[in-house]
Amino acid sequence: MRRRLTAMFLACLAVFGGRAQNTGDHNFEVAKNLDIFNSIYRQLESVYVDTLRAGDVIGTGINAMLRSLDPYTAYYPEEDKKDLKMMFTGKYAGMGALIRYHQRLKTTVVDEPYEGMPAAIAGLRKGDIIVAIDDSVMTGKKTDYVSSRLRGDAGTSFILKVKRPSTGKVMDFKVTRRSIKMPDIPYYGLRPDSIGYINLSGFTEGSAREMRRAFVDLKKRGAAGLVLDLRGNGGGSLQEAIDIINMWVPKGMTLVETKGKLVQANRVYKTRLEPVDTLMPIVVLVDGETASAAEITAGSLQDLDRGVVMGARTYGKGLVQVSVDLPYNANLKLTTSKYYIPSGRCIQAINYKHSGGGYTERIPDSLTHVFRTRAGREVRDGGGIMPDVEVKPDTLPNIAVYLDRIDSTEVMFDYVTDYIASHPSIAPATEFHLTDAEWEDFKQKVIKSGFTYDPVSGKRFDELVKIARFEGYYDDARAEFDALKAKLSHDVGRDLEQNKDVIRQMIESDIISAYYYQAGSIKAGLVHDKALQAAVELLKNGTRYSSALSPK
Repeated sequence: MRRRLTAMFLACLAVFGGRAQNTGDHNFEVAKNLDIFNSIYRQLESVYVDTLRAGDVIGTGINAMLRSLDPYTAYYPEEDKKDLKMMFTGKYAGMGALIRYHQRLKTTVVDEPYEGMPAAIAGLRKGDIIVAIDDSVMTGKKTDYVSSRLRGDAGTSFILKVKRPSTGKVMDFKVTRRSIKMPDIPYYGLRPDSIGYINLSGFTEGSAREMRRAFVDLKKRGAAGLVLDLRGNGGGSLQEAIDIINMWVPKGMTLVETKGKLVQANRVYKTRLEPVDTLMPIVVLVDGETASAAEITAGSLQDLDRGVVMGARTYGKGLVQVSVDLPYNANLKLTTSKYYIPSGRCIQAINYKHSGGGYTERIPDSLTHVFRTRAGREVRDGGGIMPDVEVKPDTLPNIAVYLDRIDSTEVMFDYVTDYIASHPSIAPATEFHLTDAEWEDFKQKVIKSGFTYDPVSGKRFDELVKIARFEGYYDDARAEFDALKAKLSHDVGRDLEQNKDVIRQMIESDIISAYYYQAGSIKAGLVHDKALQAAVELLKNGTRYSSALSPK
């Protein structure tokens, strides 16, 4: 017994001694490398041929270091703190409009004024070319440069000089900046079949209040079921997500646990209020861009069997960030923990490795683990939220992607701008459609513009030719290759006509948003939305809905 106790004591000494040694080695490595970094900068400052700007050079080093960790940990110097505040609150002070760089004009233009915001109130339109802000010339400037000068303190005014392409006139608009916060619910409504629909685009400060008002309004109007649309929702505030879920689940329930290296990072989030409705059937629509707090919302409702998740697998962000104050009014957005939803799973899809310069590793489905919902349904961690009912999203044809790209010939943007100029009003959002003559006019404008794009089939054909030449088969099959190449030839007019329905809907959506803003565009888009149609059908079939929430 004495020999065994002695052996155990020596083993413990070895373990603790090893830990102390490891800690000492680590601290030495930290001090050594910080000393080397300081020494390198001192040498650059003393000897480098040009004068250095310390903020730029060291800031580049800081950003490179953080990029080797994960894409969410980021440094914000004092001059960029407003961007961080906007990220957490969704607020900024400006004129309230999307702007974009026009590739053909080589300058920045107004893309979309927001409803009820200073730009729309002043009378700015889609396509207006930004010429100057006060006395500063903006012609030829990129969007980041122009955007930074459009923003400022709420209540301050500036003169915006624009050129309207439809008339060629240069006009001055006095714009008074105000606090801009885009609504987290750009549209909600009640369908004729008593199914409510809410489009939730973000989780910024106050989004839970917006959601509660919208949902209570739908209930008063007779909603018998709810479609909660989280597609494209990149997340935001964790507490706002908790309060939104709380509307449909009882008070005091644990929804999220965060776990990190420090004890301070470990927290338990529970519902704080009495729910609004615990019985109404809910379908949550998700896709590959549903992330973070939006995944917490969808995953918690799934784990608690409170709603059916429908659509495509979500993004898979299970990491939590906090804002840390740094000297000289700088800030660090820092990943401190992972979050775990009611079943106990974490849905983080990517492991970020930091050795050897950093790399990413997607967690394969074979290495994920099984968890159970409250009713016993099987769910898995890693790789985002898998929907209970899969509805694959429509994919845009290649030509449509290129027509909508900022670096294209801008022919679609210009067509919409000209259309708006010649039509003082249009039909209601859900009734508006381009006529066949207008579609033909657009098609001819595209052809005459010299618009081109890279067909995927053409690229694959070129690769096949290279392989055939390398393996010695090309000469024998030359005739077949020539025939295939002829069939894959670039014919923009033919391609436009083959993809007419999709491209036509894209143009109509852009036009509708100019008259009825974002809400009108969303409302019109729902007419063609097959995921929404599938959700409504499920909500109207109580047996199928219950089956989707039952263990298989």
